[in-house]
Amino acid sequence: MNEFELIARLRPGLAVNSSVRTGAGDDCAVLDLGLSGEFALLKADAVVEGIHFLPDTPARQVGHKALARALSDIAAMGGKPGSAVVTLGLPRPFDPARVEGVYEGLNATARRHGVAVVGGETTTNPERLFLSVALLGTVEKDRCVLRSGAKAGDALFVTGELGGSLAGRHLSFEPRLAEARWLTEHHRIHSMIDLSDGLAGDLRHVLEASHVGAELRAESIPISRAARQRARSNADAPAPLQAALSDGEDFELLFSVPARQAVALTDAWRAAFPKVRLSCIGRITTEPGLRLIDPHGSKPLAAHGYVHFQ
Repeated sequence: MNEFELIARLRPGLAVNSSVRTGAGDDCAVLDLGLSGEFALLKADAVVEGIHFLPDTPARQVGHKALARALSDIAAMGGKPGSAVVTLGLPRPFDPARVEGVYEGLNATARRHGVAVVGGETTTNPERLFLSVALLGTVEKDRCVLRSGAKAGDALFVTGELGGSLAGRHLSFEPRLAEARWLTEHHRIHSMIDLSDGLAGDLRHVLEASHVGAELRAESIPISRAARQRARSNADAPAPLQAALSDGEDFELLFSVPARQAVALTDAWRAAFPKVRLSCIGRITTEPGLRLIDPHGSKPLAAHGYVHFQ
């Protein structure tokens, strides 16, 4: 049983109450807590030594990644982060200086994005370090974006470049909070998700939630230089396109908009974010499934993203 099969098994039995507007199954939970004109957003995410970082990863980068992953999910909802609590699991013995370094990185990222770190929990964890961050945010009710809003005919866009995150970017990325806020302020965004498990995997979550299909244009997918360099230097590395589809931990935004907005959005984006690439990579279709269009024609896309327990 893989990660998503387990989630599907557990989700129907989860307790809910009248505050829940969107529960498990999106980037964040959406809660109506009586805030004037806003929903609350709640997200938990974890990084585990040996899975998300290595024992020799610089401590500040570990702390940055732990918080930035959750911030990326707040961005995917069009939201604003507020406060966080951190669960810290430590082996015996542990290095106090390394733990302080982790928190230096986490706090530096929190300050950049206006997040208050207000407490948490510490516990013993055999063999390895882990951090779990629970992050609370808000979003205006008319700007909250879900995975489930994609519509047939929508244009599909992605920010930045994809693939090759293991070259180091997965430890140093900055969540696209400003970009997401701009998108929801100036354009009608039908659906959005952050790319944590890979384009091929995360797009499927949108399609499933929205009950639609999609076509991707291979030539339009923005492949990173790191993915191309890795393929040139390592015969066992995945092809650059495969890396862009499946590597994961890009933490870019994938979103859909009405096709009639595509040109205006692209032009406005260049003026607002001249240093951040934006690519139209395909469209939403009525036909279910995910297809890839390349010079050889259109075919079902077999690639998937990263999946835990698989």
